[in-house]
Amino acid sequence: MGILLFIVFGFAVGLIARALMPGRQSMGLIMTAVVGMVGSFIGGLIGNLISGRSLFDLTSAGFIGSLLGALLVLAAVTPMMRRRAI
Repeated sequence: MGILLFIVFGFAVGLIARALMPGRQSMGLIMTAVVGMVGSFIGGLIGNLISGRSLFDLTSAGFIGSLLGALLVLAAVTPMMRRRAI
């Protein structure tokens, strides 16, 4: 059940990150979930380390860290996803 919740939470964080990021991101639902999961893992880990709590505790610092991590991953992935006009 933990993996399913991680996927759903990653998808939700990915959607929020895409809504907050200006510009157009041309990616599907699966890539949105992947961006959210990777950002959630990286940012949540850093956020929970800063707050001093366990990685598996649900904290506001972990959620904010997850969102910031997803925004950073999205900012790194977006230029690679764009198609160049010839």
